[in-house]
Amino acid sequence: MERKVIEAKNAPAAIGPYVHAVQAGDLVFTSGQLGIDVEKGGMADGIAAQTEASLKNLKAILNEAGCDAKDVVKTTIFLADINDFATVNEIYGKFFEGGAPARSCFQVAALPAGGLVEIEAIAVKPCK
Repeated sequence: MERKVIEAKNAPAAIGPYVHAVQAGDLVFTSGQLGIDVEKGGMADGIAAQTEASLKNLKAILNEAGCDAKDVVKTTIFLADINDFATVNEIYGKFFEGGAPARSCFQVAALPAGGLVEIEAIAVKPCK
């Protein structure tokens, strides 16, 4: 099976030894995306802004792979505080309008760079 590395120009650079995504056959696996505001160059302020930034970064990576939100079949959300669940759900629901994928959501002890949310996805190609 061919393995293709996906690096998106419009997503924040990795803060460790990983890539934005890997395509293996018809599947695209993204790395978790923190709420980093690419334009400001740092973590967005608050859970709502970080969720929006995380999804924007995820979209940039999916687009680089030739996919879109409608091609996502599974996501995992990591939260620093499960009490942010409702806020994240509201923003997440708008991103996946018209058909949300399967999903898991967990509170974790901590996220890199003091993040409040991190989202990863699996998409199926051929996309679009």
